[in-house]
Amino acid sequence: MKNYRMKNIGYFLLLLFAVVGCNDDFVDTQPLDEFSQSDVWVDAALAEAFVLEIYNGLGQGGFDEQMMASLSDEALFTHPGRGINTITESRSGPAERGFINYTYNWGDLYGRIRAANIALENLEEPGFDDPDMVNQLRGEALFLRAYYYHNLLRMHGGVPIVDKVYTLDSEDLEIPRNTFEETVEFIVSDLDSAKPLLEGLNVDGRASMEAALALKARVLLYAASDLHDIPTASANSSDIAGYSNPEYLGYVSGNQQDRWRRAQAAAKEVVDLNRGYKMDLIEPISAEEGKENYMALSLGGGSVMADPAAATELLFARYFVAAKNESGQQIGLYNGPNGYHNWAGNAPTQNLVDHYELIDGNEFNWNNSEHANNPYDNRDPRFYATILYDGADWKPRTADVAGSDPFDQIQTGTYEVKSGTGETITHNGLDTRSSAIEDWNGTHTGYYVRKFTDPDPAIVDQNVRQQIPFPFLKYTEAVLNYVEASIELGEEDMAKEWLNKIRYRAGMPAITASGQDLMEQYRQERLVELVYEEHRFHDARRWMIAPQTLGQQVRIIDVEGFLKPGANIQIYRYDPSSYNYEYEVRDLSPGIENREWLDKMYFIAIPRDEMNRNDQLIQNPGY
Repeated sequence: MKNYRMKNIGYFLLLLFAVVGCNDDFVDTQPLDEFSQSDVWVDAALAEAFVLEIYNGLGQGGFDEQMMASLSDEALFTHPGRGINTITESRSGPAERGFINYTYNWGDLYGRIRAANIALENLEEPGFDDPDMVNQLRGEALFLRAYYYHNLLRMHGGVPIVDKVYTLDSEDLEIPRNTFEETVEFIVSDLDSAKPLLEGLNVDGRASMEAALALKARVLLYAASDLHDIPTASANSSDIAGYSNPEYLGYVSGNQQDRWRRAQAAAKEVVDLNRGYKMDLIEPISAEEGKENYMALSLGGGSVMADPAAATELLFARYFVAAKNESGQQIGLYNGPNGYHNWAGNAPTQNLVDHYELIDGNEFNWNNSEHANNPYDNRDPRFYATILYDGADWKPRTADVAGSDPFDQIQTGTYEVKSGTGETITHNGLDTRSSAIEDWNGTHTGYYVRKFTDPDPAIVDQNVRQQIPFPFLKYTEAVLNYVEASIELGEEDMAKEWLNKIRYRAGMPAITASGQDLMEQYRQERLVELVYEEHRFHDARRWMIAPQTLGQQVRIIDVEGFLKPGANIQIYRYDPSSYNYEYEVRDLSPGIENREWLDKMYFIAIPRDEMNRNDQLIQNPGY
């Protein structure tokens, strides 16, 4: 049988060669789904398609199952074995860096940078006659190169700058690591060059002049921060003080105040765009309005349940289009309660919850019995738009669960109920790790993420993709950048004016503090306002407060409900008139995660394979 088959294959090949010999055009046939490089740059549509593909490096935005929030004190990742503990426990190194989302991953970023370089080189003298399109595509390629470099910068410090296309024939394939300052200036130069090319471009999900201004403001804010002022950083970290090449980590000379002044000016350019949503208030609005405003900002015009006008804040975002097959993200499935058949992926920590003030602006205090007995009453309205907590109202349960919870409330505790015979028994909440619905996907912390999940009851998170955009750059961040630089420069009145515009919109009273107290309140405000938007991990490091925040053990809450005398509840619901509730805050079991901070984590290690390819990096590997 084998010989028979081989003979038939031989006859087929002879026939094929005969056909080819009769038709020389056969060998010149091009694939129908591919284009050669020479074809791309003589056709405006193909050139645009090439540049648009570079955006794919943005992935799901921040909506992957494993979110950056779980590298910080914002969240705990529920599922083991994903490499997150490698970072939170400070075990990261060049050979094993742990979980790094591919939007921050070394190889992925340099792949996109190479694509941007290809576009920029070919757009210098394109083969099509459309100057406006050429300028637009060049502006987008410059912006994207800058964006990808800024993600490298805030992970690693100074990195090798690649601004041309390398081939196998290139002689200078070993590229030295550039200094931190050189990397910053390269990014800023790209953004300054992109700005006039992008003016007037306003397409959701694509680069714009406004996005270029906002990214420049962010990069210069980072550049001015304590972590990157080497004298300041060295005074706070013996690891940085002992590093042999500090120019890779920050500025070894120059005036930090000058850098803050430059950051302030860049942020002011964005503030002057006047793109804020309801940021013209002169006093706090009601708590309910504050919650609605924050929901609208978080949903970014992607839900029928909130004001679409809040989308004005988005300067650069990852959008999802319902009309496109399989488009959309599943943040509700990834993070939602297991009692809704969701996965509880990035569970909010008690550490985060404790940052939310009371509605009157005072701090929440577990040593205050009134606070401790009613921990979810009268909190900052943004809390209710961000966190799903025990007793919170939520969407309808799925059909198979509705009978067990006709009230559609989050159940993360244990509660007494009465059996049919009148016996008192314990009911494990439907959203706990002892749930009768699913007992493997529940939160460890007692909380679930609400922010970014479409509250539309028609969207069943388990099955339906949603179209909520992820904000890479938005107006409120730029305002906060302006506030921070102004505080650092001693211009406190201006800082408080803009900080309080954000608080009034949320229904919170004005901040009146000054000095270090003002800075502490600003940092808390930035955490609460930008939570889950991939800022906290970077902010805690650049402020050099990571030992007290990222290195702090995750705290969780246990909730118990005890029936009051005479109460006869058979199907549980949150009901203070029938229950006495007790709340216990404690550290997470170290068997799940044992957080530790080592100063080497101020800079994520460059991959070992990259260092092995480059002698300069081998000699000066950095962190």
